[in-house]
Amino acid sequence: MRELPTIEEPVEVLELTAGEIGALGEEVRALVAERNAVVLAHNYQVPEIQDLADFVGDSLALSRQAAVTDAELIVFCGVHFMAETASILAPAKTVLIPDLEAGCSLAESITAAELRNWKLRYPDAVVVMYVNTSAEVKAETDYCCTSGNAVQVVERVRADRGADVQILFGPDMWLGSYVELVTGKPMILWPGECHVHAGIRPEDIDRVRSERPGSELLIHPECACAPECVEYVAAGEIEDGRVHMLGTGGMLRYVSDHPGGDFIVATETGMLHPLRKAALHARLTPANPKAVCKYMKTITLPKLRDALRDRKFEVKVPADVATRARLPIERMVAIG
Repeated sequence: MRELPTIEEPVEVLELTAGEIGALGEEVRALVAERNAVVLAHNYQVPEIQDLADFVGDSLALSRQAAVTDAELIVFCGVHFMAETASILAPAKTVLIPDLEAGCSLAESITAAELRNWKLRYPDAVVVMYVNTSAEVKAETDYCCTSGNAVQVVERVRADRGADVQILFGPDMWLGSYVELVTGKPMILWPGECHVHAGIRPEDIDRVRSERPGSELLIHPECACAPECVEYVAAGEIEDGRVHMLGTGGMLRYVSDHPGGDFIVATETGMLHPLRKAALHARLTPANPKAVCKYMKTITLPKLRDALRDRKFEVKVPADVATRARLPIERMVAIG
């Protein structure tokens, strides 16, 4: 396996004054209108980017926005594979990412060549790949999925291809382990992980549970603690109904529906901003406050302004790759 960063490494986040945020925001909005642009931002972006974006959401919601937008220019404030997905779904649009260094440790954990070699070992298997992968990997994939619909995608594959079909699932082994637990059937898992979610360990959950025994747990299925939390519930160690395995979109919906709740949130800490906006009176505590993605935080308001002003940096997926990658993405979007 490649050497991955960890959440123990400090992440520098650009700090702007209120005046700077206001002035840059005015520049960005003027450029958005002038360029006929739309700004899409992931839930893990810094607050000032989220507050300025036209749409904020998880990767599935943003993919849908990219597919239907009337804007000529899409500026994607997220990580590189997300901008690639927008380019695949909106090939006639220009897609920009404000910082080319906005990568993803999970996406980098598998290459197209590695996936092709894996498939050779299991020629009858169906490949289900988490959307957190490069366009080249998606082009070798049968179905994409998100954290929010991974179980539904796997169940659809078995309904369509047979209950005993072999499934190659990747690249996130923790999400795959969670899907195995929920469905009760094994898959063949790729040993990849998101360095941020992998850094949220069972001991973090044990600690915050002891500090806040009455809280509900919102757990992203990519977390290293996810399989163990499912087992805690099965064993009766955590009351059933107080642990919720949710992608970021699911977390937002749940907290919006329970605005006075007390929640421990196990995902990247940027998610706390949209959750707080959705439920001003909810009590929200990160399971691990060090769970900060350095790649998501590379995008700043000055870089967003520069991307719009100078039309940089364009992300364009080659036509042959995009054609092959579109089918598994469209299957993911259709399943919901």
